[in-house]
Amino acid sequence: MGATRQFGDLVAGVAWDDLVPSVHEAKRSLLNFLATAIGSAHDPALNQGYGAVAPFSGPATSSLIGRPERLDMMGAAFLNAISANLLDYDDTHLATVIHPAAPVAAPVLALAEARGATGKDVLSALILGVEIECRVGNAVSPGHYARGWHITSTCGIFGAAAATARLLGLDAPAIANALGVAASQSAGIVENLPSAAKNVSVGNAARNGIFATLLARQGYEAAPLAIEGKLGWARAMGDEPNLEALTGSLGDTWQIAQNTYKPYPAGIVFHSVIDACLALRDKLPHGPDDVAEVMVEGSALLLARGDREVQNERDARVSIAHAVACGLLLGAAGTREFAAQTALDPKVAAFRRLVRAKVDPAMPDGAALVAMRLHSGEMHTEIVMHARGSLQKPLTDADLESKLRSCIADNGGTFDAAAIADAVWNLDRAASIQPLLQLVRPA
Repeated sequence: MGATRQFGDLVAGVAWDDLVPSVHEAKRSLLNFLATAIGSAHDPALNQGYGAVAPFSGPATSSLIGRPERLDMMGAAFLNAISANLLDYDDTHLATVIHPAAPVAAPVLALAEARGATGKDVLSALILGVEIECRVGNAVSPGHYARGWHITSTCGIFGAAAATARLLGLDAPAIANALGVAASQSAGIVENLPSAAKNVSVGNAARNGIFATLLARQGYEAAPLAIEGKLGWARAMGDEPNLEALTGSLGDTWQIAQNTYKPYPAGIVFHSVIDACLALRDKLPHGPDDVAEVMVEGSALLLARGDREVQNERDARVSIAHAVACGLLLGAAGTREFAAQTALDPKVAAFRRLVRAKVDPAMPDGAALVAMRLHSGEMHTEIVMHARGSLQKPLTDADLESKLRSCIADNGGTFDAAAIADAVWNLDRAASIQPLLQLVRPA
């Protein structure tokens, strides 16, 4: 039996009791998802996306998080996945650099609202969707991303299909077919990271995951080895897949346990740079004007993603130099520090020109060394091997609630953060998803 069918068996057959150890992490992931979606709900990219999608929407069954409008479930899944991913503030599975929740939680919530589902239904689907997308990602990492495939999008569609198939109660063969149909729709490229086109492919992963499930529900069939076959998805979009990573310990270990949450709205590999610079700022005798030069050393991934000119706020969120400016010049790294007004500020741009970066092959992904030279000639160095928010230094539940409050403030709405958090922490007791979704829409 191939991996695709084994995935179908797991998603169809696993019981709630087997998922209970992962439930709290699923709640944390969902809370973080709602926070980031609320925070960017009125971004111009969302307004433009809504303008493009709304005229073609079917019956408005599903909520847009942080907004008053509703759309059909596929349109809502598309836009909610975009908003959750837009600010580079969403959760991260570090082994693959997949952002698991955006392409999975968005279709789960849209379908659950349209068709009716309990809190347990939603949490089960989320855990299983994350499991499948991250296992597929593990099997093709790191070559898949290095080739230019945006792994959140390309693997997220498998999670979306698995999660929505679980929610609709498809049997194992039908779930395997849904995954096979999803394999023919997987797309997304890294080159688009500095633009909203990157987020479109995340939205498509959510929307097309539902579509794959609905086709399978109607009887559509796919190749039994669509993911791992000789001419299947994995070999077409990467190197020889790691089949052990696909199915090893399947059902015994859970990928959601490896999830992390960002304290800063920037690419995950830049967090160690920010942490190091915030620590170095305390060593400036008179302030940022003391800085003559900054050298950042990190892995090849850090340089490949972040050694760039900053032309807009999206560049800033994946820029080594801007991460340094946030830590040393601005002393903070929140959404305001990565907004367009800050990214294009001449003073910030001038400070970024003090920064140089080079590869240190001994540095693991996610680590950074920052060496700061002052005009006085003094040198100060800070090494961060594990950034705040990593598995080694995880954000607490209270941190995630604080992040929710911050994102609500960014939205400018009047959402009740305490009520939203309480609804998420108690979701496994909820007979319906409706009360939670009412809380994340404007009155």
